[in-house]
Amino acid sequence: MGMPTANDAVDAILIFGGDGTIHRHLGQLSRLEIPVLVVPAGSGNDFARSLGLKRISDSLTVWKKFYGRRDARPVDLGIINPVGNADDRVSPSRLFCCVAGVGLDGEVARRANALPRWLRGHGGYVLSLAPTIFTFAPLPIKISVEHNGADQNEGWEVRSQKPTMLAAFANTSVYGDGMKIAPRAKMDDGLLDICVVAGVDPFKLFWMFPSVYSGRHLKIREVEYFTAAKVRVETERPMDIYADGEFVCQTPVEIGIKPGGLKVITP
Repeated sequence: MGMPTANDAVDAILIFGGDGTIHRHLGQLSRLEIPVLVVPAGSGNDFARSLGLKRISDSLTVWKKFYGRRDARPVDLGIINPVGNADDRVSPSRLFCCVAGVGLDGEVARRANALPRWLRGHGGYVLSLAPTIFTFAPLPIKISVEHNGADQNEGWEVRSQKPTMLAAFANTSVYGDGMKIAPRAKMDDGLLDICVVAGVDPFKLFWMFPSVYSGRHLKIREVEYFTAAKVRVETERPMDIYADGEFVCQTPVEIGIKPGGLKVITP
């Protein structure tokens, strides 16, 4: 069954699946502007979790209330724009709902996607992370923040440029099946929360890992955290960008926010 059109008399769209399923339909969902109810039935359900929908029963309860209320909440979406020279052919922009990442994050997502679906849904990200930590070498990643003010500082300012294990650009606070990579992130503030983990000894990183589930990793010296409406990400060689657990494109890219890009039905 196909996606409805803007002319169809539709009260809401139900999405049965996880972050990857939502990710693949975000372009159409955002254009239609029809309220969306997520039913968490995927291997990773971080977007639903961020909306307060932890179980299928939560979605059923919310639907019963929405049916008589007919309102929805606008939330932001992230947007990734590949950057190229004038003569380069680059991929079109892509929306994401949770978190985009580069570095260790991308390699972990690639390995996790190769696992059987039942295993991905039962700790697949963690299983892929453990061996990747000890084989991934930090690489210089340049992250610049855009200034849109009508003053002499208009343009791009380099915010981070150092050997980096991973950089995450978050619309939601969680990803990777519940890891609070960006514990201060809000889905309606028009900003990305950026978490950058500098080069660190693999054994220290391994012992740091559990702190991500509580958000305590922000206290670690090698972790930098800031917000921005738009960033540019550049690397010495092309590196994979993953978002919502799906491969999007390679660097260089610009990552920003589409404010109120999706209407969602929430508790």
